[in-house]
Amino acid sequence: MEAAHACERSLLEGPPGYPVDLKGMSSGMAGLLGMAGASLLLSACTDEQLGPPTDEDAARFLAQASLAATQADSAALMQLGYSAWLDQQFAQPLSTSLWAWMLAHGFGDAQYKSTDVGMDNALWFRLLNAQDGLRQRVVLALSEIFVVSLRNMPVPWGPFLCVAYWETLEAHCFGNFRDLLERIALSPAMGVYLSMRGSQKEDASGRRPDENFARELMQLFTIGLVQLNIDGSPKLDAQGQAVATYNNDDVRGLARVFTGWDFDAFDASKPDYASRPMVFNAGEHSTMDKAFLGIAIAGSTPGEQAFKQALDTVFQHPNVGPFLARRLIQRLTSSNPSGGYIARVARIFNDNGSGVRGDMQAVIRAVLMDGEARLGLTPLPSDEAGKLREPILRFLQWARMVRLQCSDDLWNVGDLSGPDRLGQSPLRAPSVFNFFRPGYVPRQTALAVQDMVAPEFQITDESTVIGYANFMFWMLPNGASNITVDYSDWLPLASTPAALVDRLNLLLTGRSLSSTLVSDLTTALATLPLDQADGAKRRVITAMLTILCSPEYLVQA
Repeated sequence: MEAAHACERSLLEGPPGYPVDLKGMSSGMAGLLGMAGASLLLSACTDEQLGPPTDEDAARFLAQASLAATQADSAALMQLGYSAWLDQQFAQPLSTSLWAWMLAHGFGDAQYKSTDVGMDNALWFRLLNAQDGLRQRVVLALSEIFVVSLRNMPVPWGPFLCVAYWETLEAHCFGNFRDLLERIALSPAMGVYLSMRGSQKEDASGRRPDENFARELMQLFTIGLVQLNIDGSPKLDAQGQAVATYNNDDVRGLARVFTGWDFDAFDASKPDYASRPMVFNAGEHSTMDKAFLGIAIAGSTPGEQAFKQALDTVFQHPNVGPFLARRLIQRLTSSNPSGGYIARVARIFNDNGSGVRGDMQAVIRAVLMDGEARLGLTPLPSDEAGKLREPILRFLQWARMVRLQCSDDLWNVGDLSGPDRLGQSPLRAPSVFNFFRPGYVPRQTALAVQDMVAPEFQITDESTVIGYANFMFWMLPNGASNITVDYSDWLPLASTPAALVDRLNLLLTGRSLSSTLVSDLTTALATLPLDQADGAKRRVITAMLTILCSPEYLVQA
Protein backbone atom coordinates (compact mmCIF):
# COMPACT_ATOMS: atom_id res chain seq x y z
CA MET A 1 0.00 0.00 0.00
CA GLU A 2 2.81 2.40 0.83
CA ALA A 3 4.38 1.68 -2.57
CA ALA A 4 1.10 2.59 -4.25
CA HIS A 5 0.88 5.86 -2.32
CA ALA A 6 4.47 6.64 -3.22
CA CYS A 7 3.63 6.05 -6.85
CA GLU A 8 0.58 8.30 -6.64
CA ARG A 9 2.72 11.10 -5.24
CA SER A 10 5.47 10.66 -7.79
CA LEU A 11 2.98 10.60 -10.66
CA LEU A 12 2.00 14.20 -10.06
CA GLU A 13 4.10 15.71 -12.79
CA GLY A 14 3.54 17.08 -16.25
CA PRO A 15 3.01 20.29 -18.18
CA PRO A 16 1.33 23.12 -16.25
CA GLY A 17 -2.10 24.36 -17.09
CA TYR A 18 -3.73 21.00 -17.81
CA PRO A 19 -6.41 20.32 -15.20
CA VAL A 20 -6.97 16.90 -13.71
CA ASP A 21 -10.68 16.15 -13.44
CA LEU A 22 -11.26 14.99 -9.87
CA LYS A 23 -14.81 13.80 -10.54
CA GLY A 24 -15.29 10.19 -9.57
CA MET A 25 -11.97 9.70 -7.80
CA SER A 26 -11.82 8.39 -4.30
CA SER A 27 -11.79 11.10 -1.67
CA GLY A 28 -8.26 10.12 -0.68
CA MET A 29 -6.98 10.32 -4.22
CA ALA A 30 -8.87 13.54 -4.94
CA GLY A 31 -7.45 15.06 -1.79
CA LEU A 32 -3.96 14.00 -2.71
CA LEU A 33 -4.27 15.57 -6.13
CA GLY A 34 -5.86 18.66 -4.69
CA MET A 35 -3.02 19.17 -2.21
CA ALA A 36 -0.43 18.74 -4.95
CA GLY A 37 -2.26 21.06 -7.32
CA ALA A 38 -4.92 20.04 -9.84
CA SER A 39 -2.93 21.52 -12.70
CA LEU A 40 -0.52 18.59 -12.65
CA LEU A 41 -0.69 15.44 -14.75
CA LEU A 42 -0.22 11.81 -13.88
CA SER A 43 2.54 10.02 -15.79
CA ALA A 44 3.90 6.56 -16.48
CA CYS A 45 4.69 4.31 -13.53
CA THR A 46 8.01 2.59 -12.92
CA ASP A 47 8.58 -0.82 -11.37
CA GLU A 48 10.02 0.80 -8.26
CA GLN A 49 6.88 2.87 -7.79
CA LEU A 50 4.50 -0.02 -8.40
CA GLY A 51 6.40 -2.62 -6.41
CA PRO A 52 6.54 -6.31 -7.37
CA PRO A 53 3.37 -7.43 -9.19
CA THR A 54 1.01 -9.58 -7.15
CA ASP A 55 -0.97 -12.48 -8.61
CA GLU A 56 -3.87 -10.11 -9.23
CA ASP A 57 -1.63 -7.41 -10.73
CA ALA A 58 -0.06 -9.92 -13.11
CA ALA A 59 -3.39 -11.28 -14.34
CA ARG A 60 -4.80 -7.78 -14.90
CA PHE A 61 -1.68 -6.60 -16.75
CA LEU A 62 -1.62 -9.66 -18.98
CA ALA A 63 -5.29 -9.15 -19.86
CA GLN A 64 -4.26 -5.79 -21.30
CA ALA A 65 -0.84 -6.67 -22.72
CA SER A 66 -1.21 -10.24 -23.94
CA LEU A 67 -3.71 -12.86 -25.07
CA ALA A 68 -4.17 -14.70 -21.77
CA ALA A 69 -2.94 -14.98 -18.21
CA THR A 70 -1.88 -18.58 -17.72
CA GLN A 71 -0.16 -19.59 -14.49
CA ALA A 72 3.17 -19.74 -16.32
CA ASP A 73 2.67 -16.31 -17.89
CA SER A 74 1.76 -14.77 -14.54
CA ALA A 75 4.74 -16.39 -12.80
CA ALA A 76 7.11 -15.02 -15.46
CA LEU A 77 5.74 -11.49 -15.08
CA MET A 78 5.92 -11.64 -11.29
CA GLN A 79 9.54 -12.77 -11.47
CA LEU A 80 10.65 -10.21 -14.06
CA GLY A 81 8.56 -7.17 -13.15
CA TYR A 82 6.65 -5.04 -15.66
CA SER A 83 9.54 -3.28 -17.40
CA ALA A 84 11.74 -6.34 -17.81
CA TRP A 85 8.74 -8.32 -19.07
CA LEU A 86 8.08 -5.64 -21.68
CA ASP A 87 11.76 -5.61 -22.64
CA GLN A 88 11.68 -9.38 -23.06
CA GLN A 89 8.52 -9.25 -25.18
CA PHE A 90 9.90 -6.51 -27.41
CA ALA A 91 13.01 -8.64 -27.96
CA GLN A 92 11.09 -11.80 -28.85
CA PRO A 93 12.00 -13.06 -32.32
CA LEU A 94 9.30 -13.37 -34.93
CA SER A 95 7.44 -16.66 -34.88
CA THR A 96 7.56 -19.21 -37.68
CA SER A 97 6.42 -17.70 -40.97
CA LEU A 98 2.68 -18.01 -41.49
CA TRP A 99 3.29 -17.89 -45.23
CA ALA A 100 5.53 -20.95 -44.96
CA TRP A 101 2.94 -22.61 -42.70
CA MET A 102 0.24 -22.04 -45.33
CA LEU A 103 2.38 -23.62 -48.04
CA ALA A 104 3.45 -26.52 -45.84
CA HIS A 105 -0.18 -27.34 -45.10
CA GLY A 106 -1.23 -27.40 -48.75
CA PHE A 107 -3.14 -24.12 -49.00
CA GLY A 108 -1.01 -23.11 -51.99
CA ASP A 109 -2.57 -25.87 -54.09
CA ALA A 110 -4.42 -24.66 -57.19
CA GLN A 111 -7.77 -25.82 -55.79
CA TYR A 112 -7.63 -23.02 -53.21
CA LYS A 113 -6.74 -20.18 -55.62
CA SER A 114 -10.22 -18.65 -55.71
CA THR A 115 -11.43 -19.61 -52.24
CA ASP A 116 -11.14 -18.05 -48.79
CA VAL A 117 -9.66 -21.25 -47.33
CA GLY A 118 -6.51 -21.21 -45.22
CA MET A 119 -6.34 -17.77 -43.65
CA ASP A 120 -8.50 -18.64 -40.65
CA ASN A 121 -6.42 -21.76 -40.05
CA ALA A 122 -3.16 -19.82 -40.14
CA LEU A 123 -4.32 -16.99 -37.89
CA TRP A 124 -5.84 -19.29 -35.27
CA PHE A 125 -2.64 -21.36 -35.34
CA ARG A 126 -0.71 -18.19 -34.63
CA LEU A 127 -2.99 -16.71 -31.97
CA LEU A 128 -3.44 -19.99 -30.10
CA ASN A 129 0.24 -20.98 -30.04
CA ALA A 130 2.52 -17.95 -30.34
CA GLN A 131 4.83 -17.15 -27.43
CA ASP A 132 5.15 -13.45 -28.29
CA GLY A 133 1.91 -12.51 -26.55
CA LEU A 134 2.49 -8.75 -26.56
CA ARG A 135 3.26 -8.68 -30.27
CA GLN A 136 0.15 -10.70 -31.12
CA ARG A 137 -2.05 -8.49 -28.92
CA VAL A 138 -0.68 -5.35 -30.59
CA VAL A 139 -1.01 -6.86 -34.07
CA LEU A 140 -4.63 -7.75 -33.35
CA ALA A 141 -5.18 -4.14 -32.21
CA LEU A 142 -3.48 -2.71 -35.31
CA SER A 143 -5.47 -5.03 -37.57
CA GLU A 144 -8.61 -3.40 -36.16
CA ILE A 145 -7.27 0.11 -36.79
CA PHE A 146 -5.61 -0.39 -40.20
CA VAL A 147 -8.32 -2.71 -41.44
CA VAL A 148 -8.14 -5.14 -44.33
CA SER A 149 -10.59 -8.01 -44.60
CA LEU A 150 -10.87 -11.24 -46.52
CA ARG A 151 -14.52 -10.29 -47.09
CA ASN A 152 -13.34 -7.87 -49.80
CA MET A 153 -10.30 -9.50 -51.37
CA PRO A 154 -11.52 -10.25 -54.94
CA VAL A 155 -8.20 -11.44 -56.35
CA PRO A 156 -6.57 -14.87 -56.64
CA TRP A 157 -5.05 -16.18 -53.40
CA GLY A 158 -6.87 -13.70 -51.16
CA PRO A 159 -6.01 -15.65 -47.97
CA PHE A 160 -2.31 -15.34 -48.78
CA LEU A 161 -2.66 -11.56 -49.17
CA CYS A 162 -4.26 -11.37 -45.72
CA VAL A 163 -1.68 -13.62 -44.08
CA ALA A 164 1.12 -11.55 -45.65
CA TYR A 165 -0.56 -8.44 -44.20
CA TRP A 166 -0.64 -9.99 -40.72
CA GLU A 167 3.06 -10.77 -41.04
CA THR A 168 3.72 -7.18 -42.12
CA LEU A 169 2.10 -5.97 -38.91
CA GLU A 170 4.11 -8.51 -36.91
CA ALA A 171 7.38 -7.39 -38.46
CA HIS A 172 6.86 -3.67 -37.96
CA CYS A 173 4.55 -3.17 -34.96
CA PHE A 174 7.54 -2.67 -32.62
CA GLY A 175 9.42 -0.38 -35.00
CA ASN A 176 8.71 3.19 -36.07
CA PHE A 177 5.21 4.29 -37.02
CA ARG A 178 6.47 6.00 -40.18
CA ASP A 179 7.93 2.74 -41.44
CA LEU A 180 4.80 0.84 -40.41
CA LEU A 181 2.69 3.33 -42.36
CA GLU A 182 4.72 2.80 -45.53
CA ARG A 183 4.63 -0.98 -45.23
CA ILE A 184 0.85 -0.88 -44.79
CA ALA A 185 0.43 1.44 -47.77
CA LEU A 186 2.44 -0.85 -50.07
CA SER A 187 0.85 -4.08 -48.84
CA PRO A 188 -0.92 -5.91 -51.67
CA ALA A 189 -3.80 -6.64 -49.27
CA MET A 190 -4.28 -2.94 -48.52
CA GLY A 191 -3.80 -2.15 -52.20
CA VAL A 192 -6.75 -4.39 -53.05
CA TYR A 193 -8.91 -3.60 -50.04
CA LEU A 194 -8.82 0.19 -50.46
CA SER A 195 -8.27 0.08 -54.26
CA MET A 196 -4.94 1.92 -54.36
CA ARG A 197 -3.53 -0.96 -56.39
CA GLY A 198 -3.88 -0.07 -60.06
CA SER A 199 -5.00 3.54 -59.43
CA GLN A 200 -4.22 5.49 -62.61
CA LYS A 201 -3.59 9.11 -63.53
CA GLU A 202 -6.20 11.42 -64.98
CA ASP A 203 -7.03 11.18 -68.66
CA ALA A 204 -9.12 12.93 -71.29
CA SER A 205 -12.06 10.60 -70.76
CA GLY A 206 -12.65 12.05 -67.31
CA ARG A 207 -10.95 9.27 -65.36
CA ARG A 208 -9.60 10.40 -62.01
CA PRO A 209 -7.28 8.72 -59.50
CA ASP A 210 -9.00 6.47 -57.00
CA GLU A 211 -9.52 8.39 -53.73
CA ASN A 212 -10.33 5.51 -51.40
CA PHE A 213 -6.94 4.91 -49.80
CA ALA A 214 -6.11 8.62 -49.59
CA ARG A 215 -9.33 9.32 -47.71
CA GLU A 216 -9.08 6.42 -45.28
CA LEU A 217 -5.37 7.00 -44.67
CA MET A 218 -6.32 10.36 -43.20
CA GLN A 219 -9.76 9.69 -41.74
CA LEU A 220 -9.31 6.26 -40.17
CA PHE A 221 -5.58 5.57 -39.96
CA THR A 222 -3.76 8.73 -38.88
CA ILE A 223 -5.36 12.14 -38.32
CA GLY A 224 -9.14 11.89 -38.23
CA LEU A 225 -11.76 14.37 -39.37
CA VAL A 226 -11.06 17.28 -37.01
CA GLN A 227 -7.95 18.96 -35.66
CA LEU A 228 -7.00 17.74 -32.20
CA ASN A 229 -5.35 19.14 -29.13
CA ILE A 230 -2.66 16.98 -27.57
CA ASP A 231 -5.27 15.48 -25.21
CA GLY A 232 -7.45 14.32 -28.10
CA SER A 233 -10.09 17.02 -27.68
CA PRO A 234 -11.15 18.90 -30.85
CA LYS A 235 -9.74 22.32 -31.64
CA LEU A 236 -12.51 24.90 -31.96
CA ASP A 237 -12.84 27.98 -34.14
CA ALA A 238 -14.14 31.37 -33.03
CA GLN A 239 -17.72 30.10 -33.35
CA GLY A 240 -17.03 27.11 -31.15
CA GLN A 241 -17.08 24.63 -34.05
CA ALA A 242 -14.55 21.83 -34.53
CA VAL A 243 -11.94 22.68 -37.16
CA ALA A 244 -11.81 20.20 -40.05
CA THR A 245 -8.51 18.42 -40.64
CA TYR A 246 -8.85 18.19 -44.42
CA ASN A 247 -11.32 18.71 -47.25
CA ASN A 248 -12.12 17.10 -50.60
CA ASP A 249 -9.35 19.03 -52.33
CA ASP A 250 -6.85 17.47 -49.91
CA VAL A 251 -8.22 14.00 -50.73
CA ARG A 252 -7.94 14.65 -54.47
CA GLY A 253 -4.40 15.97 -54.12
CA LEU A 254 -3.26 13.05 -52.01
CA ALA A 255 -4.98 10.54 -54.29
CA ARG A 256 -2.77 11.72 -57.17
CA VAL A 257 0.27 10.73 -55.12
CA PHE A 258 -0.95 7.15 -54.85
CA THR A 259 -1.29 6.54 -58.60
CA GLY A 260 0.97 4.11 -60.43
CA TRP A 261 1.36 1.37 -57.78
CA ASP A 262 0.54 -2.24 -58.56
CA PHE A 263 1.44 -5.85 -57.77
CA ASP A 264 5.03 -6.94 -58.26
CA ALA A 265 5.21 -9.58 -61.05
CA PHE A 266 1.59 -10.70 -60.75
CA ASP A 267 1.02 -14.33 -61.72
CA ALA A 268 -2.46 -15.67 -60.95
CA SER A 269 -1.24 -19.28 -60.99
CA LYS A 270 0.62 -18.94 -57.68
CA PRO A 271 0.36 -16.75 -54.57
CA ASP A 272 3.94 -15.42 -54.65
CA TYR A 273 2.97 -11.88 -55.66
CA ALA A 274 1.10 -11.46 -52.37
CA SER A 275 4.36 -11.72 -50.40
CA ARG A 276 5.99 -8.71 -52.09
CA PRO A 277 5.28 -4.98 -51.59
CA MET A 278 3.63 -3.22 -54.50
CA VAL A 279 5.93 -1.61 -57.07
CA PHE A 280 5.79 1.69 -58.95
CA ASN A 281 4.86 2.14 -62.60
CA ALA A 282 5.74 5.68 -63.68
CA GLY A 283 3.54 5.47 -66.79
CA GLU A 284 0.37 5.38 -64.66
CA HIS A 285 1.40 8.12 -62.22
CA SER A 286 -0.31 11.49 -62.22
CA THR A 287 1.90 14.35 -63.41
CA MET A 288 -0.41 17.02 -62.01
CA ASP A 289 0.60 19.09 -58.97
CA LYS A 290 -0.44 17.49 -55.69
CA ALA A 291 -1.62 19.83 -52.92
CA PHE A 292 -2.84 18.49 -49.57
CA LEU A 293 -2.55 19.23 -45.84
CA GLY A 294 -0.87 22.56 -46.49
CA ILE A 295 1.92 21.34 -48.76
CA ALA A 296 2.33 21.07 -52.52
CA ILE A 297 4.31 18.48 -54.45
CA ALA A 298 5.21 19.53 -57.98
CA GLY A 299 3.82 17.33 -60.73
CA SER A 300 7.37 16.79 -62.02
CA THR A 301 8.44 15.13 -58.76
CA PRO A 302 9.28 11.43 -59.31
CA GLY A 303 6.41 9.27 -58.09
CA GLU A 304 8.34 7.27 -55.50
CA GLN A 305 9.73 10.48 -54.04
CA ALA A 306 6.25 12.02 -53.95
CA PHE A 307 4.95 8.91 -52.19
CA LYS A 308 7.54 9.18 -49.41
CA GLN A 309 7.04 12.94 -49.10
CA ALA A 310 3.29 12.44 -48.72
CA LEU A 311 3.70 9.85 -45.97
CA ASP A 312 6.26 12.09 -44.25
CA THR A 313 3.70 14.90 -44.29
CA VAL A 314 0.95 12.75 -42.80
CA PHE A 315 3.36 11.29 -40.23
CA GLN A 316 4.40 14.78 -39.06
CA HIS A 317 0.82 16.03 -38.67
CA PRO A 318 0.17 17.03 -35.03
CA ASN A 319 -3.00 14.94 -34.93
CA VAL A 320 -1.22 11.60 -35.33
CA GLY A 321 -0.01 11.35 -31.72
CA PRO A 322 -3.36 11.89 -29.96
CA PHE A 323 -5.27 10.03 -32.70
CA LEU A 324 -3.16 6.87 -32.43
CA ALA A 325 -2.91 7.18 -28.64
CA ARG A 326 -6.69 7.03 -28.23
CA ARG A 327 -7.02 4.12 -30.64
CA LEU A 328 -4.36 2.00 -28.94
CA ILE A 329 -5.61 2.81 -25.44
CA GLN A 330 -9.12 1.78 -26.48
CA ARG A 331 -7.87 -1.52 -27.90
CA LEU A 332 -5.67 -2.39 -24.91
CA THR A 333 -6.88 -0.79 -21.69
CA SER A 334 -9.84 1.60 -21.65
CA SER A 335 -12.73 2.72 -23.85
CA ASN A 336 -12.87 6.19 -22.31
CA PRO A 337 -9.34 7.35 -21.45
CA SER A 338 -9.00 10.76 -19.88
CA GLY A 339 -7.51 13.62 -21.84
CA GLY A 340 -4.48 13.39 -19.60
CA TYR A 341 -3.90 9.72 -20.46
CA ILE A 342 -4.16 10.48 -24.19
CA ALA A 343 -1.83 13.46 -23.87
CA ARG A 344 0.83 11.50 -22.03
CA VAL A 345 0.90 8.77 -24.67
CA ALA A 346 0.74 11.34 -27.51
CA ARG A 347 3.76 13.17 -26.12
CA ILE A 348 5.71 9.92 -26.12
CA PHE A 349 4.69 9.42 -29.74
CA ASN A 350 5.95 12.91 -30.54
CA ASP A 351 9.23 12.34 -28.71
CA ASN A 352 10.32 9.12 -27.02
CA GLY A 353 12.73 11.04 -24.79
CA SER A 354 15.59 10.73 -27.26
CA GLY A 355 14.18 12.95 -29.98
CA VAL A 356 12.55 10.12 -31.96
CA ARG A 357 9.00 10.53 -33.24
CA GLY A 358 6.79 7.47 -33.75
CA ASP A 359 8.71 4.96 -31.59
CA MET A 360 6.08 2.23 -31.27
CA GLN A 361 7.79 0.42 -28.39
CA ALA A 362 7.79 3.63 -26.38
CA VAL A 363 4.15 4.28 -27.25
CA ILE A 364 3.03 0.77 -26.29
CA ARG A 365 4.97 0.98 -23.03
CA ALA A 366 3.36 4.35 -22.28
CA VAL A 367 -0.14 2.93 -22.88
CA LEU A 368 0.40 -0.06 -20.60
CA MET A 369 2.38 1.64 -17.82
CA ASP A 370 0.29 4.78 -17.43
CA GLY A 371 -1.11 5.53 -13.99
CA GLU A 372 -4.67 5.11 -15.27
CA ALA A 373 -3.88 1.63 -16.60
CA ARG A 374 -1.82 0.35 -13.68
CA LEU A 375 -3.26 2.02 -10.59
CA GLY A 376 -6.70 2.91 -11.85
CA LEU A 377 -5.98 6.61 -11.32
CA THR A 378 -8.76 7.71 -13.67
CA PRO A 379 -11.34 10.50 -13.51
CA LEU A 380 -14.02 7.86 -14.14
CA PRO A 381 -15.78 6.01 -11.33
CA SER A 382 -14.51 2.45 -11.09
CA ASP A 383 -17.71 1.00 -12.57
CA GLU A 384 -17.30 3.17 -15.69
CA ALA A 385 -13.62 2.50 -16.35
CA GLY A 386 -12.10 -0.26 -18.47
CA LYS A 387 -13.66 -1.77 -21.58
CA LEU A 388 -15.85 -4.57 -22.84
CA ARG A 389 -13.70 -7.59 -23.73
CA GLU A 390 -13.99 -8.20 -27.44
CA PRO A 391 -15.15 -11.74 -28.29
CA ILE A 392 -11.88 -12.80 -29.93
CA LEU A 393 -10.01 -12.08 -26.71
CA ARG A 394 -12.55 -13.94 -24.55
CA PHE A 395 -12.14 -17.03 -26.72
CA LEU A 396 -8.34 -16.77 -26.82
CA GLN A 397 -8.08 -16.27 -23.07
CA TRP A 398 -10.00 -19.47 -22.43
CA ALA A 399 -8.33 -21.45 -25.23
CA ARG A 400 -4.78 -20.63 -24.17
CA MET A 401 -5.63 -21.18 -20.52
CA VAL A 402 -6.75 -24.75 -21.26
CA ARG A 403 -4.03 -25.41 -23.86
CA LEU A 404 -6.24 -26.07 -26.86
CA GLN A 405 -4.59 -28.79 -28.96
CA CYS A 406 -4.96 -29.81 -32.64
CA SER A 407 -4.35 -33.40 -33.71
CA ASP A 408 -3.97 -32.70 -37.46
CA ASP A 409 -2.16 -29.33 -37.09
CA LEU A 410 -4.72 -27.65 -39.37
CA TRP A 411 -6.34 -25.57 -36.61
CA ASN A 412 -9.70 -25.63 -38.33
CA VAL A 413 -11.43 -23.30 -35.86
CA GLY A 414 -12.96 -21.52 -38.83
CA ASP A 415 -14.56 -18.15 -39.43
CA LEU A 416 -16.11 -17.14 -36.10
CA SER A 417 -17.60 -13.85 -37.29
CA GLY A 418 -21.17 -15.15 -37.56
CA PRO A 419 -23.66 -14.06 -34.87
CA ASP A 420 -24.11 -17.71 -33.89
CA ARG A 421 -20.41 -17.89 -32.91
CA LEU A 422 -18.25 -14.99 -31.69
CA GLY A 423 -19.58 -12.29 -33.98
CA GLN A 424 -15.92 -11.47 -34.68
CA SER A 425 -12.93 -13.17 -36.31
CA PRO A 426 -9.44 -11.89 -37.22
CA LEU A 427 -9.21 -10.12 -40.60
CA ARG A 428 -12.92 -10.77 -41.23
CA ALA A 429 -14.33 -7.28 -40.53
CA PRO A 430 -17.42 -6.31 -42.56
CA SER A 431 -15.91 -2.94 -43.61
CA VAL A 432 -12.91 -0.65 -43.24
CA PHE A 433 -14.61 0.64 -40.07
CA ASN A 434 -13.82 -2.69 -38.36
CA PHE A 435 -16.42 -4.71 -36.47
CA PHE A 436 -17.01 -1.69 -34.25
CA ARG A 437 -16.18 2.00 -34.42
CA PRO A 438 -14.07 3.75 -31.78
CA GLY A 439 -16.77 6.35 -31.18
CA TYR A 440 -19.74 3.99 -30.92
CA VAL A 441 -22.27 4.93 -28.23
CA PRO A 442 -24.93 2.37 -27.23
CA ARG A 443 -28.30 4.06 -27.62
CA GLN A 444 -30.64 4.65 -24.70
CA THR A 445 -28.06 3.63 -22.11
CA ALA A 446 -26.41 5.28 -19.13
CA LEU A 447 -23.26 5.47 -21.23
CA ALA A 448 -25.07 7.61 -23.78
CA VAL A 449 -26.40 9.90 -21.08
CA GLN A 450 -22.86 10.36 -19.75
CA ASP A 451 -21.44 10.98 -23.24
CA MET A 452 -19.22 7.91 -23.07
CA VAL A 453 -18.33 5.41 -25.80
CA ALA A 454 -18.25 1.62 -25.78
CA PRO A 455 -16.92 0.40 -29.15
CA GLU A 456 -17.33 -3.34 -28.58
CA PHE A 457 -21.04 -2.89 -27.79
CA GLN A 458 -21.63 -2.29 -31.51
CA ILE A 459 -21.48 -6.08 -32.01
CA THR A 460 -23.26 -6.85 -28.74
CA ASP A 461 -26.96 -7.57 -29.16
CA GLU A 462 -29.47 -10.32 -28.45
CA SER A 463 -28.14 -12.52 -31.26
CA THR A 464 -24.43 -12.22 -30.47
CA VAL A 465 -24.86 -12.56 -26.71
CA ILE A 466 -26.76 -15.82 -27.14
CA GLY A 467 -24.51 -16.88 -30.00
CA TYR A 468 -21.37 -16.42 -27.89
CA ALA A 469 -22.84 -18.33 -24.95
CA ASN A 470 -24.00 -21.19 -27.19
CA PHE A 471 -20.68 -21.35 -29.02
CA MET A 472 -18.70 -21.56 -25.78
CA PHE A 473 -21.20 -24.11 -24.41
CA TRP A 474 -20.54 -26.21 -27.51
CA MET A 475 -16.76 -25.70 -27.50
CA LEU A 476 -15.88 -26.18 -23.82
CA PRO A 477 -16.58 -29.90 -23.36
CA ASN A 478 -14.57 -31.38 -26.22
CA GLY A 479 -13.32 -28.64 -28.51
CA ALA A 480 -14.07 -28.96 -32.24
CA SER A 481 -13.05 -31.07 -35.22
CA ASN A 482 -9.59 -32.47 -34.41
CA ILE A 483 -9.25 -29.79 -31.72
CA THR A 484 -9.17 -30.95 -28.12
CA VAL A 485 -9.11 -29.33 -24.71
CA ASP A 486 -6.59 -30.20 -22.00
CA TYR A 487 -8.21 -29.92 -18.57
CA SER A 488 -5.43 -31.76 -16.72
CA ASP A 489 -4.46 -28.64 -14.76
CA TRP A 490 -8.06 -28.06 -13.71
CA LEU A 491 -9.55 -31.43 -12.86
CA PRO A 492 -7.67 -31.78 -9.52
CA LEU A 493 -9.34 -28.54 -8.37
CA ALA A 494 -12.84 -29.89 -8.96
CA SER A 495 -12.99 -31.58 -5.57
CA THR A 496 -12.59 -28.17 -3.91
CA PRO A 497 -15.06 -25.80 -5.60
CA ALA A 498 -13.77 -22.76 -3.72
CA ALA A 499 -10.24 -23.38 -5.03
CA LEU A 500 -11.50 -23.94 -8.56
CA VAL A 501 -13.51 -20.72 -8.59
CA ASP A 502 -10.64 -18.78 -7.05
CA ARG A 503 -8.16 -19.99 -9.69
CA LEU A 504 -10.53 -19.02 -12.49
CA ASN A 505 -11.33 -15.73 -10.82
CA LEU A 506 -7.61 -14.97 -10.61
CA LEU A 507 -6.55 -15.89 -14.14
CA LEU A 508 -9.63 -14.61 -15.95
CA THR A 509 -10.33 -11.40 -14.01
CA GLY A 510 -7.52 -10.70 -11.57
CA ARG A 511 -9.96 -11.62 -8.76
CA SER A 512 -12.42 -8.88 -9.68
CA LEU A 513 -15.58 -11.02 -9.51
CA SER A 514 -18.04 -9.96 -6.86
CA SER A 515 -18.17 -11.90 -3.62
CA THR A 516 -21.80 -12.75 -4.41
CA LEU A 517 -20.95 -14.42 -7.72
CA VAL A 518 -17.99 -16.25 -6.17
CA SER A 519 -20.15 -17.52 -3.32
CA ASP A 520 -23.12 -18.53 -5.48
CA LEU A 521 -20.95 -20.31 -8.03
CA THR A 522 -18.98 -22.15 -5.35
CA THR A 523 -22.21 -23.35 -3.75
CA ALA A 524 -23.69 -24.42 -7.09
CA LEU A 525 -20.59 -26.41 -8.08
CA ALA A 526 -20.72 -28.35 -4.82
CA THR A 527 -24.13 -29.70 -5.85
CA LEU A 528 -22.68 -31.38 -8.96
CA PRO A 529 -21.77 -34.95 -7.93
CA LEU A 530 -18.19 -36.03 -8.41
CA ASP A 531 -18.99 -39.75 -8.41
CA GLN A 532 -20.71 -39.64 -11.79
CA ALA A 533 -18.89 -40.11 -15.09
CA ASP A 534 -16.99 -36.93 -15.93
CA GLY A 535 -18.16 -35.40 -12.68
CA ALA A 536 -14.95 -33.42 -12.19
CA LYS A 537 -14.99 -32.24 -15.78
CA ARG A 538 -18.60 -31.10 -15.44
CA ARG A 539 -17.65 -28.94 -12.48
CA VAL A 540 -14.73 -27.38 -14.34
CA ILE A 541 -16.75 -26.68 -17.47
CA THR A 542 -19.69 -25.29 -15.51
CA ALA A 543 -17.42 -22.95 -13.58
CA MET A 544 -15.66 -21.76 -16.72
CA LEU A 545 -18.81 -21.21 -18.74
CA THR A 546 -20.53 -19.35 -15.91
CA ILE A 547 -17.64 -16.92 -15.51
CA LEU A 548 -16.99 -16.52 -19.24
CA CYS A 549 -20.61 -15.46 -19.73
CA SER A 550 -20.88 -13.26 -16.64
CA PRO A 551 -21.05 -9.47 -17.03
CA GLU A 552 -18.37 -9.16 -14.34
CA TYR A 553 -15.93 -11.03 -16.56
CA LEU A 554 -17.04 -9.48 -19.85
CA VAL A 555 -16.01 -6.03 -18.66
CA GLN A 556 -12.21 -5.78 -18.48
CA ALA A 557 -11.48 -3.55 -15.51
